[in-house]
Amino acid sequence: MKKLSRRDFTTLCGSTLAAGALFSSSPLSASDIPSEDLTSLTLLEASTRIRNRTVTSMQLTKALLARIAIYDPKVNAYVTLMATEALKQAAQLDEEAKAGKFRSPLHGIPIALKDNIDTAGTRTTAASPMFRTRVPTEDAEVVTKLVASGAVILGKVNLHEFALGCTGDVSYFGPARNPWNLALITGGSSSGSGAAVAADLCYGALGTDTGGSIRVPSSWCGIVGIKPTTGLVSVSGIIPCLASLDHCGPMARTVEDVALMLTELTGYDNQDPFSVEAPKQDYFKLMKQPVSSFKLGAPVEYYDHLEPEVAEIVAAAIVVLTKLTRGVTSHAPLPAMPEGENFFNAIGDTAAYHEPLIKQSGMDYMPPTLQDMKSILTPATASDSSNAHLTLAMIRRHIDAAFKEIDLVVMPTTTSLPKPLRDSLKVEMSDRKPTKAYDFFDPTSGCYNTAPFDVYGVPALTLPCGFSKSGLPVGLMIAGPHFSEGKVLALAYAFQQATDWHKRKPTLTPDTPVPPLVEADAEPKPANT
Repeated sequence: MKKLSRRDFTTLCGSTLAAGALFSSSPLSASDIPSEDLTSLTLLEASTRIRNRTVTSMQLTKALLARIAIYDPKVNAYVTLMATEALKQAAQLDEEAKAGKFRSPLHGIPIALKDNIDTAGTRTTAASPMFRTRVPTEDAEVVTKLVASGAVILGKVNLHEFALGCTGDVSYFGPARNPWNLALITGGSSSGSGAAVAADLCYGALGTDTGGSIRVPSSWCGIVGIKPTTGLVSVSGIIPCLASLDHCGPMARTVEDVALMLTELTGYDNQDPFSVEAPKQDYFKLMKQPVSSFKLGAPVEYYDHLEPEVAEIVAAAIVVLTKLTRGVTSHAPLPAMPEGENFFNAIGDTAAYHEPLIKQSGMDYMPPTLQDMKSILTPATASDSSNAHLTLAMIRRHIDAAFKEIDLVVMPTTTSLPKPLRDSLKVEMSDRKPTKAYDFFDPTSGCYNTAPFDVYGVPALTLPCGFSKSGLPVGLMIAGPHFSEGKVLALAYAFQQATDWHKRKPTLTPDTPVPPLVEADAEPKPANT
């Protein structure tokens, strides 16, 4: 394959394709003026208005579609806008509301889907040239559940190609941009989900999480995201990243919003080999349980390698949590991650998915992903694979023992603030880039603090806990033992009630300029005369 320069790459994944990436079955004109009052609502506020019949699903959907027409060209969140389908759904749900039938709190609420989640009849690309024309015939189980709950599927949003990265900047449709600063990365891999929620382009979104792909973009985009217990939410019909570690969960503006979404997403699915049977829970109700008796741990190893501003902001958040609970102890060790990157390759799930795909379609990946494949497709011995799966099973079996003396753990979601897109793309295109898809062992990576909780298989949530001097959000992560989503949400809700960080919004305007991905060519010097 011809080696691409960084300019070639950014042209390929940037303006050339991104300009035509968003296609809609019912294009709207940018002259359709959005109602800021409607698009800035939280999911709970929108739900309450629908139930009170002071707003319709059609009004919410049209307001969002009009806002998307103006702001999505800046943040590049959407890959495929399902406008006609969304308006048809909204009309039907409004008829049901008139008849007094409400399917759930999500009735009539427009939701976006990460574009590795299958939608019947609408392309699902994984942000890859490999799947640029792929159209599934069946919905993923989570889509079926959302539709049954009355959610309106607004469209498919951007991601790091095949969810194989924590930056979110490698996409066939160009990188999604951080609404707080368009020159910065969103974090990945659920980049479009984070950007769309933060920019008020949907009321909630689904993301997937293998090493932090819900929590990293949620943290860097200043929203709330939760990765549930392994198997609590089905991953069938979702293009796998590393199946044994894959999770699916909600991303939204507030703790209440993700609690409402999570309640509708859970349930056993016999088509998902990782699915588990668990009692159905009302997470919105559990979210309101008192937290004054909770004992919290702050494992010291998750506070290493922090940028000074992140450390300062999280320390202030710990002070708040100390007042809300029975206190926070630093003596709360968690099991160490398996040593060496070979553990993840030895599991073999990623290679198992991509090897037959490559045989059928060749290696038509974006250049950085193609480089990652050198590591992913390295054969592991049967012994290595067996040992890796045994190690994973034993870690998940014993993780709950770490919570005998404490209820939950709290820590920074990421060790750093988001990096500039230009710098990130330089690393992606560098010959010195490590040949690995996961930066789980790099302290400067967004996934350094988040990845262990995918290995543990336990619930972990991030929510805004402060802002840097430059106005960038910082996330606080809360995690607990298996099936402790109720407690995790309750502590997050109590913190949110005691602070107002979640109320801040990016200051995007129609005139906000979009920084170029590469430096402009230098002006030619005048010829000597």
